[in-house]
Amino acid sequence: MANPLKTRRAGVILHPTSLPGPQGCGSLGEHVFRWVDWLQHSGFGIWQFLPLTPVADGSPYNSYSAFAGNLQLIDVQALQTLGFPPLNSPSPSTSQTLLLALTEQHRWFEQQKPQPLWSEMQHFCASQSWLEDFCLFSAIKESHPGHWAEWPAPLRDREPAALQAFASTHDERIRFHHFAQFIFHRQWQAIKSYANGRDILLFGDIPIFVAHDSADVWRHRHLFKLDAVGQPQVVAGVPPDYFSATGQRWGNPLYDWPRHREEGFHWWQSRIDHALTLYDAVRIDHFRGFVASWEIPAHENTAVNGRWMEAPGDELFELLRKTRTHLPLIAEDLGIITPDVVALRKKYSLPGMKILQFAFDSDGTNPYLPHQHSRDAVVYTGTHDNNTTVGWYTQLSDDIRERIAQYYARPQESMPWPLIRSALASPARWAIVPLQDLLALGAEHRMNTPGTTEGNWRWRFEWHQIEADLANRLRAMNRLYHRRP
Repeated sequence: MANPLKTRRAGVILHPTSLPGPQGCGSLGEHVFRWVDWLQHSGFGIWQFLPLTPVADGSPYNSYSAFAGNLQLIDVQALQTLGFPPLNSPSPSTSQTLLLALTEQHRWFEQQKPQPLWSEMQHFCASQSWLEDFCLFSAIKESHPGHWAEWPAPLRDREPAALQAFASTHDERIRFHHFAQFIFHRQWQAIKSYANGRDILLFGDIPIFVAHDSADVWRHRHLFKLDAVGQPQVVAGVPPDYFSATGQRWGNPLYDWPRHREEGFHWWQSRIDHALTLYDAVRIDHFRGFVASWEIPAHENTAVNGRWMEAPGDELFELLRKTRTHLPLIAEDLGIITPDVVALRKKYSLPGMKILQFAFDSDGTNPYLPHQHSRDAVVYTGTHDNNTTVGWYTQLSDDIRERIAQYYARPQESMPWPLIRSALASPARWAIVPLQDLLALGAEHRMNTPGTTEGNWRWRFEWHQIEADLANRLRAMNRLYHRRP
């Protein structure tokens, strides 16, 4: 495939958990295919979503793995189309009932070993270098709830005899996690094939940092700045700024970049390659961390007493560019971005992000205003971390509303349509709009509020919220602004 970043397209942000359906969250079932059909009919060529990895607290950015799929998204009912029997367990409407249903189907699968599906799974398991450690990690976590750094020392420290002994007594659960990952990836590849066949690109997400309580850190402790018992010596965050006097202390362990360099950045290469088997393009969250990261001593409760530590992003991306045909990567370059971050992004032709909700709090030089956009950008009305555009607009001061009215020549359309229209009209090659904005929903439909822990990542829509003529309206707009694929 040619570099998808070179084509002018429009898309929609919607995480699969926000889809309708009978499960506790959206799934990879029939509603995904209906969603892709709606995107195609509306003239969109991109579906953007958040990380698909398993979640610890509901947040897609706090995952047990940088590689695995979230088994809560598996459509268990769809397994019957592959020859699996009807479920005996209750309808999988909660996380627990879904786990029970998957366990039931796994037992049948191992008893019957249906061909060619059984052979297909063996091939999948043999081809995924991350899988064995993730499945072992998952099985241990079921037996020892809590952070891996608090497990019994032999398991925490991956002593071979301890791992072998555990595996021998928990082999069925380890095999279950192999099965679940196989089913997730098989269902996702079917979705990717369906979407690509309708000229819809899948736009995924890689958080630059990984969770401390993850299979990746447990397996690759030497690649992170940890102490002898697996605890972080320093953690990630951002320094104090206009929005926060104490900065943000995220708590993720930081990379030991010299060790990554010694190994030829193998872990990062594997991570990028794996993502590009799932998605057509990838957004890298907190791209500036490839130039320098704000390093906070782990004992500090805030981000005040941190320091900038350089990262070898240039070396990594040079290696990726030499060994791959193209890098369909988008840099999340929001916030206070220094010239060296801009230089790294441009050197490797990575589009940055432009957020229209950030465009009107200053004068005409604001880089987020549409007339300042360049083609090597992705323009958004807002992202999953922003308020909905209607919610944002209702909270603005009168002077900013007046500035918006002047900029758009006092449009007759009500919010959010002036921002949607200007995103589509922007010279930026890609334009992305959250579904909440296309439905003109208010602040109560926001996906995430950074810095809070309650009420996030739960939003779902229902099909009746999408008016019958909306697809035709959007298709006409995408055609008008030359974004229809």
